[in-house]
Amino acid sequence: MGSTLGPAAEWSFPARPDAVRAARAVVREVLGGWGLHPVVDITVLLVSELVTNSLRYTGGPIGVRVGLVGGCLLVEVSDPLPDPPRERAAAPDDEGGRGLQLVALSALRWGTRRGKSGKTVWFELSAAG
Repeated sequence: MGSTLGPAAEWSFPARPDAVRAARAVVREVLGGWGLHPVVDITVLLVSELVTNSLRYTGGPIGVRVGLVGGCLLVEVSDPLPDPPRERAAAPDDEGGRGLQLVALSALRWGTRRGKSGKTVWFELSAAG
């Protein structure tokens, strides 16, 4: 059974605090242009969490890629740190530590993979919402 490849878009952001805002904006614009309005908000939230994690732990550029594969939206966030992120059990009063939990609870599937120049955290959502 083959997968139908659809449109895709990718960006690279310098590791600066405004990368999170910039990533949210371009992902929102592209998904809206593709007519994926039902999944825009959750996708933007999860991208924001993953880009924030990359900013917190790496000093290099952050890549964001979105694409349609079959009926799924595939989202990838890459950075130069080879170590995979770790899920934490955040205490009720912790300010952080819930990003990967949000991804795990919201996505159909998610995971990490190592590449030549770092790692990628990816997740899939139903394109139908």
